[in-house]
Amino acid sequence: MHELERACQASLERSRLRRHAMAQRLAVVRRRRRRSGSTSVAVIGAVLALGGPLALAQSSAQAPAPVTLSAGSAGSPVSALQAALGVPQTGRFSAATSRAVKAFQRRSGLTVDGIVGPQTAAALGLPSGRQADARAASTSAGGTSASAPAAGGGSTLSAIAQCESGGDPTAISSDGTYRGKYQFTRSTWKAMGGSGDPAAATEAEQDRLAAALLAAQGTAPWPVCGRGLS
Repeated sequence: MHELERACQASLERSRLRRHAMAQRLAVVRRRRRRSGSTSVAVIGAVLALGGPLALAQSSAQAPAPVTLSAGSAGSPVSALQAALGVPQTGRFSAATSRAVKAFQRRSGLTVDGIVGPQTAAALGLPSGRQADARAASTSAGGTSASAPAAGGGSTLSAIAQCESGGDPTAISSDGTYRGKYQFTRSTWKAMGGSGDPAAATEAEQDRLAAALLAAQGTAPWPVCGRGLS
């Protein structure tokens, strides 16, 4: 009888040990699963957190928004616009700038709204991004940009200059009334902000004031050479 009891107790002890060992293995498995699950969640969270800004940055880099200039705009793009129009470069889209834009749009057959969108900018030959900043910087440093008239009404001004003087900045009419590349009279030259003799001014200054005159009055100041160009 005692032998039987001892055998039963031994069997129960072995069963208890097996259950304990099984419980320990299950606990280890559960801990591993929990660690694995939290790691996966952390990794996925990090990927999602990083992926959003990266996707946004890539999208922004691939599809830059076009620049539109209108009343209230300011900075180097406005200075480049004013240089192209031949108006004083203040860096602020003023009422005078809006009038010059509308005059250019009217002459160019564009929608006359005073807003410089893609079509008006292309017609003006405006640069963008770093080119605009470079032009504004060089204009600010040097006073005027030699390429400004070519950007705004360039073909019209070129045709007028060739007709009036053969493109010679020092040309003077036989009676001395008309002077320089665009054959300014002294009174018109002074009214546009020029000083001294138009024919003695730099070609860049003559280009700038001629562009300003064209923006303000169209081809009317050149009734013969400007005919059919407006």
